[in-house]
Amino acid sequence: MPMNVKPVPALDNEINEIRLATAEIVNKEILPNEGRLWGAVSNSANEQNEIAREAKALRREVQEKVKHAKLWAPHLPREFGGMGLSFLQHAYMNEVLSYSPGAASLFGVVAPNSGNQKILVQYGTPEQHEKWLKPLTDGTMQSGFSMTEPHTPGSDPRSLSTRAVLEGDEWVINGHKWFTSNGYSADFFIVMCRTSDPSASGGDNDRMTQIIVPRDTPGVKIVRGVPVWGRASSHCEIIYDNVRVPKSNQLGRTGSGHRAAQDRLGAGRVYHCMNSIGSMWRAFDLMIERLMTREVHGGEKLETKQFMQGFVAESYMDIQSARLMTIHCAEKMESGADPRTDISSIKVFVPAAYHRVVDRAIQVYGAAGVSGDLPLAGMYQGARTLRIADGPDEVHKIMMAKLILRRYHAGESWDFGN
Repeated sequence: MPMNVKPVPALDNEINEIRLATAEIVNKEILPNEGRLWGAVSNSANEQNEIAREAKALRREVQEKVKHAKLWAPHLPREFGGMGLSFLQHAYMNEVLSYSPGAASLFGVVAPNSGNQKILVQYGTPEQHEKWLKPLTDGTMQSGFSMTEPHTPGSDPRSLSTRAVLEGDEWVINGHKWFTSNGYSADFFIVMCRTSDPSASGGDNDRMTQIIVPRDTPGVKIVRGVPVWGRASSHCEIIYDNVRVPKSNQLGRTGSGHRAAQDRLGAGRVYHCMNSIGSMWRAFDLMIERLMTREVHGGEKLETKQFMQGFVAESYMDIQSARLMTIHCAEKMESGADPRTDISSIKVFVPAAYHRVVDRAIQVYGAAGVSGDLPLAGMYQGARTLRIADGPDEVHKIMMAKLILRRYHAGESWDFGN
């Protein structure tokens, strides 16, 4: 079933045209070829290699069509090879991209590269742009983001223990990270380090710096890919043992690492939510298709069952609520208003809604729903993971409550219109 995308009256012509052009590629080039694009598993090792080669060639073919349509790298400014979209325009494009799992990578938006590219654009020097950003955008390099640690809570940046000490013109890094995304393929990592003494003046958030570390630097030890949901992954556990890199490899000023991470995560949470909405959209379409075609109890269609009709209504409400909340948050961020309560709100609500929508679709499909023949099982796992990624739900709920109560203590009630 193709994605049904029509112009949205409230949007300007440019973003409507982008959404329609994106949907055309998704519908014509990606959806009919999903199995071929990602190299289906085969029983024969030789056949599997051939399938993988064909998949790689097909992905390149689609990427060339994306570039020809001027839809490549929507998250980057034009001077760095991207589309130069505004934040809100990119958010609207994301829900179309994510209708097919993996489609974003065919449009030049691949995590963690996309987040690292944004960091390099904002905090990198011209030399860093040339050495790291340009090849990352061209696809001749890969990168990883190394922040989470196995022995410290990721929700509390004050607990970060990886240290970087300046010796002459070099940073010397020692620490233990895990869930470093893209760890096996990365040519370099952006590593979050504590760079000042705990007794120094200033807050804990001012003591961290992000530093570029080439993967082949002596002392970088990749321990393993951490299994995720019982399967091998490229989210790597890494030990940094007296790793030395030039001081010029730091991103931004010393102590700006936490700010850079928040810049990345705030925008990333909106993009993740719009991605989730696109995936919910696909799960909803798949569920409806099954309800309309599956016969049970001697020829009755599933769509005639009231339990199933309840699924339709509940999923519709989940998707619309999640979408409108996310768009409102994106509009607030683009306007320059304080979006913190809204970011935390969508970070909690949207993955939970995504989980519910996919769960209903799986239930409708029965055994097929948990098979690898449909994208639903992967969506289900992704939805559950998002409740931990970018900060656990509980931390965001606490943040929301504090921000709301702070306004009431200041003598002002909440304005739900803004």
